[in-house]
Amino acid sequence: MMDILTLDDLDLANLKGVPVLVRVDFNVPLAGDRVMDDTRLRAALPTILELKAAGGRLMLMSHRGRPKGQVKPELSLRPVAAALGELLGKEVAFAEDCVGQLARDQLQALEPGGVCLLENLRFHPGETTNDPEFASRLAELGEAYVNDAFGTAHRAHASVVGVPERLERKAAGRLMINEVEALGSLLGEPERPFAVVIGGAKIGDKIATVSNLLDRLDMLILGGGMANTFLASLGYHLADSLVETEKLDVARDILHRAQAADIRVLLPMDLVVTDDLDNPQTIETVAAGEVPRGHKAVDIGEISRQAFAEALEASRTVLWNGPMGVFEKPPFDGGTVAVANAVAGCDGFTVVGGGETVAAVRRAGVTDEISHISTGGGASLEFLAGKPLPGLVALEKKP
Repeated sequence: MMDILTLDDLDLANLKGVPVLVRVDFNVPLAGDRVMDDTRLRAALPTILELKAAGGRLMLMSHRGRPKGQVKPELSLRPVAAALGELLGKEVAFAEDCVGQLARDQLQALEPGGVCLLENLRFHPGETTNDPEFASRLAELGEAYVNDAFGTAHRAHASVVGVPERLERKAAGRLMINEVEALGSLLGEPERPFAVVIGGAKIGDKIATVSNLLDRLDMLILGGGMANTFLASLGYHLADSLVETEKLDVARDILHRAQAADIRVLLPMDLVVTDDLDNPQTIETVAAGEVPRGHKAVDIGEISRQAFAEALEASRTVLWNGPMGVFEKPPFDGGTVAVANAVAGCDGFTVVGGGETVAAVRRAGVTDEISHISTGGGASLEFLAGKPLPGLVALEKKP
Protein backbone atom coordinates (compact mmCIF):
# COMPACT_ATOMS: atom_id res chain seq x y z
CA MET A 1 0.00 0.00 0.00
CA MET A 2 1.20 3.49 -0.84
CA ASP A 3 1.69 5.96 1.99
CA ILE A 4 -0.56 8.85 0.94
CA LEU A 5 -0.75 12.34 2.40
CA THR A 6 -4.14 12.89 4.07
CA LEU A 7 -6.01 15.86 5.48
CA ASP A 8 -4.33 15.08 8.80
CA ASP A 9 -1.02 16.05 7.16
CA LEU A 10 -2.44 19.35 5.90
CA ASP A 11 -2.15 21.21 9.23
CA LEU A 12 -5.86 22.05 9.39
CA ALA A 13 -5.33 24.17 12.49
CA ASN A 14 -3.47 26.67 10.31
CA LEU A 15 -5.78 26.61 7.31
CA LYS A 16 -7.98 29.60 8.16
CA GLY A 17 -8.09 32.02 5.24
CA VAL A 18 -5.84 29.81 3.11
CA PRO A 19 -7.03 29.33 -0.50
CA VAL A 20 -7.38 25.58 -1.10
CA LEU A 21 -7.74 24.05 -4.56
CA VAL A 22 -9.93 20.96 -4.22
CA ARG A 23 -10.20 18.52 -7.13
CA VAL A 24 -13.66 16.93 -6.98
CA ASP A 25 -15.54 14.71 -9.41
CA PHE A 26 -18.77 16.53 -10.22
CA ASN A 27 -19.23 14.89 -13.61
CA VAL A 28 -22.95 14.46 -12.96
CA PRO A 29 -25.97 14.08 -15.26
CA LEU A 30 -28.18 17.12 -15.80
CA ALA A 31 -31.70 17.57 -17.13
CA GLY A 32 -31.79 21.23 -18.07
CA ASP A 33 -30.48 22.98 -14.97
CA ARG A 34 -31.34 20.16 -12.59
CA VAL A 35 -28.83 17.62 -11.29
CA MET A 36 -30.39 14.19 -11.85
CA ASP A 37 -28.06 12.25 -9.54
CA ASP A 38 -26.22 14.03 -6.72
CA THR A 39 -24.35 10.95 -5.45
CA ARG A 40 -20.95 12.38 -6.36
CA LEU A 41 -21.78 15.69 -4.70
CA ARG A 42 -22.77 13.93 -1.48
CA ALA A 43 -19.65 11.79 -1.61
CA ALA A 44 -17.48 14.94 -1.58
CA LEU A 45 -19.30 16.54 1.38
CA PRO A 46 -17.14 15.11 4.22
CA THR A 47 -13.98 16.63 2.78
CA ILE A 48 -15.64 19.92 1.84
CA LEU A 49 -17.23 20.30 5.27
CA GLU A 50 -13.96 19.50 7.06
CA LEU A 51 -12.04 22.07 5.03
CA LYS A 52 -14.82 24.65 5.50
CA ALA A 53 -14.77 24.09 9.27
CA ALA A 54 -11.02 24.71 9.24
CA GLY A 55 -11.65 28.09 7.58
CA GLY A 56 -10.13 27.30 4.21
CA ARG A 57 -11.27 29.31 1.19
CA LEU A 58 -12.28 26.50 -1.14
CA MET A 59 -11.89 26.66 -4.90
CA LEU A 60 -13.45 23.47 -6.24
CA MET A 61 -12.21 22.10 -9.59
CA SER A 62 -14.02 19.53 -11.72
CA HIS A 63 -14.64 18.43 -15.27
CA ARG A 64 -17.97 17.51 -16.81
CA GLY A 65 -18.34 15.52 -19.99
CA ARG A 66 -15.87 15.64 -22.85
CA PRO A 67 -15.93 19.12 -24.42
CA LYS A 68 -12.47 18.47 -25.91
CA GLY A 69 -11.02 21.85 -25.03
CA GLN A 70 -13.98 23.89 -26.26
CA VAL A 71 -16.52 25.91 -24.30
CA LYS A 72 -19.83 24.07 -24.51
CA PRO A 73 -22.60 25.76 -22.46
CA GLU A 74 -24.52 22.49 -22.08
CA LEU A 75 -21.53 21.11 -20.12
CA SER A 76 -21.24 24.09 -17.77
CA LEU A 77 -20.91 23.37 -14.06
CA ARG A 78 -23.06 26.35 -13.03
CA PRO A 79 -26.14 24.21 -12.21
CA VAL A 80 -23.91 21.97 -10.11
CA ALA A 81 -22.88 24.93 -7.94
CA ALA A 82 -26.53 25.57 -7.15
CA ALA A 83 -27.13 21.92 -6.28
CA LEU A 84 -24.09 21.81 -4.03
CA GLY A 85 -25.25 24.98 -2.30
CA GLU A 86 -28.53 23.28 -1.44
CA LEU A 87 -26.68 20.36 0.12
CA LEU A 88 -24.40 22.66 2.11
CA GLY A 89 -27.22 24.97 3.14
CA LYS A 90 -25.19 27.93 1.95
CA GLU A 91 -24.69 29.54 -1.44
CA VAL A 92 -21.75 28.29 -3.47
CA ALA A 93 -20.09 30.93 -5.64
CA PHE A 94 -19.41 30.16 -9.28
CA ALA A 95 -16.50 31.34 -11.45
CA GLU A 96 -17.20 31.67 -15.17
CA ASP A 97 -13.73 30.35 -15.90
CA CYS A 98 -11.37 28.03 -14.02
CA VAL A 99 -8.31 30.26 -14.54
CA GLY A 100 -7.56 33.92 -15.12
CA GLN A 101 -9.16 37.10 -13.80
CA LEU A 102 -12.70 35.70 -13.45
CA ALA A 103 -11.42 32.96 -11.15
CA ARG A 104 -9.14 35.33 -9.22
CA ASP A 105 -12.02 37.75 -8.62
CA GLN A 106 -14.12 34.97 -7.06
CA LEU A 107 -11.22 33.89 -4.87
CA GLN A 108 -10.68 37.45 -3.70
CA ALA A 109 -14.34 37.67 -2.65
CA LEU A 110 -14.32 34.40 -0.68
CA GLU A 111 -14.48 34.57 3.10
CA PRO A 112 -12.86 31.89 5.29
CA GLY A 113 -15.08 28.82 5.02
CA GLY A 114 -16.46 30.02 1.68
CA VAL A 115 -16.84 27.74 -1.33
CA CYS A 116 -16.53 28.53 -5.04
CA LEU A 117 -16.94 26.09 -7.92
CA LEU A 118 -14.79 26.80 -10.97
CA GLU A 119 -16.08 26.33 -14.51
CA ASN A 120 -15.44 23.06 -16.36
CA LEU A 121 -11.70 22.33 -16.45
CA ARG A 122 -11.99 20.59 -19.80
CA PHE A 123 -13.13 23.78 -21.52
CA HIS A 124 -9.35 24.28 -21.73
CA PRO A 125 -7.31 21.82 -23.82
CA GLY A 126 -4.46 22.18 -21.34
CA GLU A 127 -6.34 20.16 -18.72
CA THR A 128 -6.22 16.80 -20.48
CA THR A 129 -2.72 17.37 -21.92
CA ASN A 130 -1.33 18.47 -18.54
CA ASP A 131 -0.03 21.61 -20.18
CA PRO A 132 2.56 23.23 -17.84
CA GLU A 133 1.27 26.76 -18.41
CA PHE A 134 -2.34 25.76 -17.69
CA ALA A 135 -1.28 23.81 -14.57
CA SER A 136 0.60 26.89 -13.34
CA ARG A 137 -2.43 29.13 -13.90
CA LEU A 138 -4.56 26.73 -11.87
CA ALA A 139 -1.97 26.48 -9.11
CA GLU A 140 -1.93 30.29 -8.77
CA LEU A 141 -5.40 30.05 -7.23
CA GLY A 142 -4.30 28.02 -4.21
CA GLU A 143 -1.76 27.70 -1.45
CA ALA A 144 -2.87 24.16 -0.65
CA TYR A 145 -4.24 21.31 -2.75
CA VAL A 146 -6.63 18.46 -1.98
CA ASN A 147 -7.62 15.71 -4.40
CA ASP A 148 -10.90 14.00 -3.56
CA ALA A 149 -11.70 12.82 -7.10
CA PHE A 150 -10.81 9.13 -7.16
CA GLY A 151 -12.69 8.76 -10.45
CA THR A 152 -10.00 10.80 -12.23
CA ALA A 153 -6.98 9.54 -10.29
CA HIS A 154 -5.92 7.39 -13.25
CA ARG A 155 -5.68 10.45 -15.53
CA ALA A 156 -2.41 12.40 -15.73
CA HIS A 157 -4.27 15.68 -16.17
CA ALA A 158 -3.24 19.16 -15.07
CA SER A 159 -5.63 19.31 -12.11
CA VAL A 160 -4.59 15.80 -11.02
CA VAL A 161 -0.79 15.86 -11.32
CA GLY A 162 0.29 19.29 -12.60
CA VAL A 163 -1.15 21.32 -9.71
CA PRO A 164 0.15 19.16 -6.82
CA GLU A 165 3.61 19.27 -8.41
CA ARG A 166 3.50 23.04 -7.91
CA LEU A 167 2.14 23.23 -4.34
CA GLU A 168 3.90 22.07 -1.17
CA ARG A 169 0.78 21.67 0.95
CA LYS A 170 -1.27 18.83 -0.53
CA ALA A 171 -3.33 15.85 0.54
CA ALA A 172 -5.90 13.28 -0.45
CA GLY A 173 -9.45 13.93 0.70
CA ARG A 174 -11.52 11.57 2.81
CA LEU A 175 -13.29 10.04 -0.19
CA MET A 176 -9.98 9.29 -1.90
CA ILE A 177 -8.60 7.61 1.21
CA ASN A 178 -11.78 5.55 1.68
CA GLU A 179 -11.44 4.28 -1.88
CA VAL A 180 -7.78 3.37 -1.45
CA GLU A 181 -8.45 1.54 1.81
CA ALA A 182 -11.50 -0.36 0.54
CA LEU A 183 -10.00 -1.39 -2.79
CA GLY A 184 -6.58 -1.93 -1.25
CA SER A 185 -8.06 -4.51 1.13
CA LEU A 186 -8.93 -6.65 -1.89
CA LEU A 187 -5.26 -6.67 -2.90
CA GLY A 188 -4.15 -7.64 0.59
CA GLU A 189 -5.59 -10.62 2.40
CA PRO A 190 -9.37 -10.49 1.88
CA GLU A 191 -11.53 -12.79 3.93
CA ARG A 192 -12.22 -16.02 2.07
CA PRO A 193 -14.03 -17.24 0.08
CA PHE A 194 -13.32 -14.30 -2.23
CA ALA A 195 -15.59 -14.02 -5.28
CA VAL A 196 -15.23 -11.62 -8.20
CA VAL A 197 -18.19 -10.98 -10.49
CA ILE A 198 -17.20 -9.47 -13.84
CA GLY A 199 -19.64 -8.43 -16.55
CA GLY A 200 -19.99 -5.78 -19.19
CA ALA A 201 -19.54 -5.94 -22.92
CA LYS A 202 -15.85 -6.61 -23.48
CA ILE A 203 -12.83 -8.31 -21.95
CA GLY A 204 -10.31 -5.69 -23.06
CA ASP A 205 -10.67 -3.09 -20.32
CA LYS A 206 -10.91 -5.68 -17.52
CA ILE A 207 -8.40 -8.34 -18.48
CA ALA A 208 -5.57 -6.76 -16.47
CA THR A 209 -7.79 -6.56 -13.38
CA VAL A 210 -8.91 -10.18 -13.66
CA SER A 211 -5.32 -11.32 -14.21
CA ASN A 212 -4.02 -9.43 -11.19
CA LEU A 213 -6.77 -10.71 -8.89
CA LEU A 214 -6.84 -14.28 -10.16
CA ASP A 215 -4.31 -15.71 -7.72
CA ARG A 216 -6.28 -14.25 -4.79
CA LEU A 217 -9.67 -15.65 -5.83
CA ASP A 218 -11.75 -18.61 -4.83
CA MET A 219 -14.43 -17.93 -7.40
CA LEU A 220 -14.75 -16.06 -10.71
CA ILE A 221 -18.29 -15.36 -11.95
CA LEU A 222 -18.65 -14.12 -15.52
CA GLY A 223 -21.68 -12.53 -17.19
CA GLY A 224 -22.67 -10.01 -19.83
CA GLY A 225 -21.12 -9.80 -23.27
CA MET A 226 -17.78 -10.75 -21.72
CA ALA A 227 -19.16 -14.18 -20.81
CA ASN A 228 -20.05 -14.77 -24.47
CA THR A 229 -16.38 -14.66 -25.39
CA PHE A 230 -15.52 -17.18 -22.68
CA LEU A 231 -18.37 -19.45 -23.79
CA ALA A 232 -17.24 -19.18 -27.40
CA SER A 233 -13.69 -20.08 -26.35
CA LEU A 234 -15.14 -23.37 -25.07
CA GLY A 235 -16.87 -24.04 -28.38
CA TYR A 236 -20.39 -22.85 -27.57
CA HIS A 237 -22.58 -21.66 -30.46
CA LEU A 238 -23.75 -18.07 -29.84
CA ALA A 239 -25.25 -17.04 -33.21
CA ASP A 240 -25.34 -13.22 -33.46
CA SER A 241 -24.25 -12.56 -29.87
CA LEU A 242 -21.40 -10.16 -29.13
CA VAL A 243 -18.17 -12.20 -29.16
CA GLU A 244 -14.64 -10.79 -29.23
CA THR A 245 -13.10 -13.35 -31.54
CA GLU A 246 -9.68 -11.74 -31.18
CA LYS A 247 -9.83 -12.38 -27.41
CA LEU A 248 -10.67 -16.10 -27.52
CA ASP A 249 -7.10 -17.09 -26.65
CA VAL A 250 -7.10 -14.61 -23.75
CA ALA A 251 -10.30 -16.15 -22.41
CA ARG A 252 -8.89 -19.68 -22.72
CA ASP A 253 -5.73 -18.62 -20.88
CA ILE A 254 -7.74 -17.23 -17.96
CA LEU A 255 -9.81 -20.41 -17.76
CA HIS A 256 -6.66 -22.57 -17.81
CA ARG A 257 -5.02 -20.46 -15.10
CA ALA A 258 -8.15 -20.65 -12.97
CA GLN A 259 -8.33 -24.41 -13.36
CA ALA A 260 -4.65 -24.82 -12.46
CA ALA A 261 -5.19 -22.71 -9.32
CA ASP A 262 -8.35 -24.63 -8.37
CA ILE A 263 -10.49 -21.49 -8.76
CA ARG A 264 -14.15 -22.15 -9.41
CA VAL A 265 -15.38 -20.42 -12.57
CA LEU A 266 -19.10 -19.86 -13.10
CA LEU A 267 -20.33 -19.09 -16.60
CA PRO A 268 -23.98 -18.61 -17.61
CA MET A 269 -25.81 -21.90 -18.07
CA ASP A 270 -28.78 -20.25 -19.74
CA LEU A 271 -29.21 -17.03 -21.66
CA VAL A 272 -32.03 -14.63 -22.46
CA VAL A 273 -31.98 -14.09 -26.22
CA THR A 274 -33.80 -11.84 -28.67
CA ASP A 275 -33.95 -11.24 -32.40
CA ASP A 276 -33.76 -7.43 -32.06
CA LEU A 277 -32.76 -5.23 -29.14
CA ASP A 278 -34.76 -2.17 -30.17
CA ASN A 279 -37.86 -3.88 -31.57
CA PRO A 280 -37.89 -7.47 -30.29
CA GLN A 281 -40.31 -9.88 -31.88
CA THR A 282 -39.10 -12.80 -29.81
CA ILE A 283 -37.60 -13.00 -26.32
CA GLU A 284 -36.83 -16.43 -24.90
CA THR A 285 -34.47 -18.24 -22.56
CA VAL A 286 -32.26 -20.97 -24.00
CA ALA A 287 -29.37 -23.10 -22.81
CA ALA A 288 -25.96 -21.52 -23.25
CA GLY A 289 -24.65 -22.63 -26.63
CA GLU A 290 -28.10 -23.04 -28.13
CA VAL A 291 -28.73 -19.48 -29.24
CA PRO A 292 -31.02 -19.66 -32.32
CA ARG A 293 -29.81 -18.36 -35.65
CA GLY A 294 -30.50 -14.63 -36.01
CA HIS A 295 -30.65 -14.15 -32.22
CA LYS A 296 -28.26 -12.70 -29.67
CA ALA A 297 -27.73 -13.20 -25.94
CA VAL A 298 -28.79 -10.11 -23.96
CA ASP A 299 -28.99 -11.33 -20.34
CA ILE A 300 -28.37 -14.32 -18.12
CA GLY A 301 -31.28 -16.69 -17.53
CA GLU A 302 -33.04 -17.74 -14.33
CA ILE A 303 -30.91 -20.85 -13.76
CA SER A 304 -27.74 -18.77 -13.96
CA ARG A 305 -29.19 -16.12 -11.65
CA GLN A 306 -29.93 -18.73 -9.00
CA ALA A 307 -26.52 -20.38 -9.35
CA PHE A 308 -24.72 -17.04 -9.08
CA ALA A 309 -26.80 -16.07 -6.03
CA GLU A 310 -26.03 -19.34 -4.25
CA ALA A 311 -22.31 -18.91 -4.88
CA LEU A 312 -22.34 -15.34 -3.61
CA GLU A 313 -24.30 -16.25 -0.49
CA ALA A 314 -21.38 -18.42 0.65
CA SER A 315 -18.74 -15.75 -0.06
CA ARG A 316 -17.08 -13.57 2.56
CA THR A 317 -15.62 -11.00 0.14
CA VAL A 318 -17.24 -9.93 -3.14
CA LEU A 319 -16.14 -7.54 -5.89
CA TRP A 320 -18.63 -6.79 -8.67
CA ASN A 321 -17.97 -4.76 -11.81
CA GLY A 322 -20.09 -4.88 -14.96
CA PRO A 323 -23.73 -5.73 -15.77
CA MET A 324 -24.97 -9.21 -16.67
CA GLY A 325 -26.64 -8.11 -19.89
CA VAL A 326 -27.99 -5.13 -21.80
CA PHE A 327 -28.95 -3.52 -18.52
CA GLU A 328 -29.94 -0.18 -20.04
CA LYS A 329 -32.80 -1.80 -22.02
CA PRO A 330 -35.46 -3.40 -19.80
CA PRO A 331 -36.57 -6.17 -19.67
CA PHE A 332 -32.97 -7.23 -20.29
CA ASP A 333 -31.92 -5.90 -16.88
CA GLY A 334 -33.35 -8.80 -14.88
CA GLY A 335 -30.09 -10.70 -14.47
CA THR A 336 -28.18 -7.60 -13.40
CA VAL A 337 -30.79 -6.66 -10.79
CA ALA A 338 -30.80 -10.26 -9.54
CA VAL A 339 -27.03 -10.15 -9.03
CA ALA A 340 -27.38 -6.79 -7.27
CA ASN A 341 -29.76 -8.39 -4.78
CA ALA A 342 -27.44 -11.37 -4.38
CA VAL A 343 -24.40 -9.20 -3.66
CA ALA A 344 -26.46 -7.17 -1.17
CA GLY A 345 -27.51 -10.41 0.52
CA CYS A 346 -23.92 -11.46 1.14
CA ASP A 347 -22.95 -11.12 4.81
CA GLY A 348 -19.31 -10.41 3.99
CA PHE A 349 -17.43 -7.37 2.66
CA THR A 350 -18.89 -6.28 -0.68
CA VAL A 351 -17.48 -3.80 -3.20
CA VAL A 352 -19.31 -2.53 -6.28
CA GLY A 353 -17.77 -0.38 -9.02
CA GLY A 354 -18.60 0.89 -12.49
CA GLY A 355 -21.38 3.26 -13.56
CA GLU A 356 -23.92 0.70 -14.78
CA THR A 357 -23.18 -1.60 -11.84
CA VAL A 358 -23.79 1.18 -9.34
CA ALA A 359 -26.96 2.12 -11.22
CA ALA A 360 -28.14 -1.49 -10.90
CA VAL A 361 -27.58 -1.42 -7.15
CA ARG A 362 -29.68 1.75 -6.96
CA ARG A 363 -32.41 0.29 -9.16
CA ALA A 364 -32.58 -2.76 -6.91
CA GLY A 365 -32.86 -0.46 -3.87
CA VAL A 366 -29.95 -2.09 -2.04
CA THR A 367 -27.40 0.73 -1.94
CA ASP A 368 -27.28 0.75 1.86
CA GLU A 369 -26.56 -2.98 1.92
CA ILE A 370 -23.27 -2.72 -0.02
CA SER A 371 -20.11 -2.27 2.07
CA HIS A 372 -18.36 0.03 -0.42
CA ILE A 373 -19.61 1.62 -3.64
CA SER A 374 -16.67 2.91 -5.62
CA THR A 375 -16.95 6.31 -7.30
CA GLY A 376 -14.32 5.37 -9.87
CA GLY A 377 -15.02 2.98 -12.74
CA GLY A 378 -11.81 3.08 -14.78
CA ALA A 379 -9.76 4.19 -11.79
CA SER A 380 -10.90 1.27 -9.64
CA LEU A 381 -10.14 -1.23 -12.43
CA GLU A 382 -6.63 0.17 -12.91
CA PHE A 383 -6.01 0.25 -9.16
CA LEU A 384 -7.10 -3.40 -8.84
CA ALA A 385 -4.95 -4.26 -11.84
CA GLY A 386 -1.97 -3.12 -9.76
CA LYS A 387 -1.24 -0.10 -11.91
CA PRO A 388 0.06 3.11 -10.27
CA LEU A 389 -2.54 5.88 -10.46
CA PRO A 390 -0.96 9.27 -11.30
CA GLY A 391 -3.32 11.08 -8.90
CA LEU A 392 -2.14 8.91 -5.99
CA VAL A 393 1.52 9.01 -6.97
CA ALA A 394 1.29 12.83 -6.85
CA LEU A 395 0.19 12.63 -3.21
CA GLU A 396 2.67 10.01 -2.04
CA LYS A 397 4.66 10.85 1.07
CA LYS A 398 8.29 11.45 0.32
CA PRO A 399 10.93 9.70 2.46
